Amino acid sequence: MPEKIKVGLVGIGNCFSGLIQGIEYYRKDSSQKVIGVIHDELSGYGIYDIDFVCGFDVGENKIGKTINEAIYEYPNMVDWIPKDEMPKTDAKVYESPALDGVGIWVENRVKPIKSNKTTEQLTEEIKQVLKDTGTEIIVSYLPVGSEKATQFWAQICLDTNAAFVNCIPSFIASGEEWGKKFAEKGIPIIGDDIKGQVGATIVHRTLARLCNDRGTKIERTYQINVGGNTDFLNMKEQERLVSKRISKTESVQSQLDERLDDDQIYVGPSDFIPFLGNTKLMFMRIEGRQWANIPFNMEVRLEVDDKANSAGIVIDALRLAKIALDRGIGGPLIPASAYLMKHPPKQMTDPQAKVACEEFVKGN
Repeated sequence: MPEKIKVGLVGIGNCFSGLIQGIEYYRKDSSQKVIGVIHDELSGYGIYDIDFVCGFDVGENKIGKTINEAIYEYPNMVDWIPKDEMPKTDAKVYESPALDGVGIWVENRVKPIKSNKTTEQLTEEIKQVLKDTGTEIIVSYLPVGSEKATQFWAQICLDTNAAFVNCIPSFIASGEEWGKKFAEKGIPIIGDDIKGQVGATIVHRTLARLCNDRGTKIERTYQINVGGNTDFLNMKEQERLVSKRISKTESVQSQLDERLDDDQIYVGPSDFIPFLGNTKLMFMRIEGRQWANIPFNMEVRLEVDDKANSAGIVIDALRLAKIALDRGIGGPLIPASAYLMKHPPKQMTDPQAKVACEEFVKGN
């Protein structure tokens, strides 16, 4: 039996709530097939081999609670497993510095703790928690636009030799400076900006690639997304969306042999609709020309649970990071990042990335 993968969580929101509750959902009935994960096992590691040993957040209603209690706190809204049916855990949620992690639209919902601790004090406390819990991997689901906070946690990983899985569009793995730092220290990193399992961007880029490979000429395209959780509420603050739009747009552009002009492509979150909750709606359109310049267009409407959509991908990212740790491989993990993330250090087509990722697992 492989040893447990000891994971620290940053940002105890809906995404982590769905990840943790999903694992328990399958654990409660081990006779059922696990749906929603790409690989049942990776180098012997299954979905039950992940041990969430600590968490970090800024919410006053989450800090000090156990992880399995905190995931049910407001404004989280994932309730796949009743709270009283979740197993007890000793793993606690600790205070994280807010920095730029709380946007103006969500502050009254998140209710960040009024801390009397300096960033330096919190840094030392966090390092001690990671040491005491034996944390090997830190995975971040900070809100979009948390640039300083993401860099803070990247540095924590460098200082504590923990691998980093960056699920948001702050460019760490794909940034030359940060990627070099992780490579020099021999610490693995997977990033940036998680692709949903069947999410808006993976569907968009797949169809764009299909049109490209079938010899058509795409002339313009758009993708708009709406949802009702704090992720979409946070993204009402346009200043926080710069990297998100870059990440999603480049993910689609990378699949085309000829880039579209900037004014012929729009990819990005569009609005917050409260009653949608964790439901995400995507509306996509591609316009182009075929043989004899005959026009064509296609439109897609996608409806998904935004949190179920990412959990199965993170499960693979954590296990791939652990494989890299086991083998002493550091720096940005190119195949894993290309397969699982929207803005990796190197873009590939998804079939190419899948093959490269599985070759990495085999040790080739």
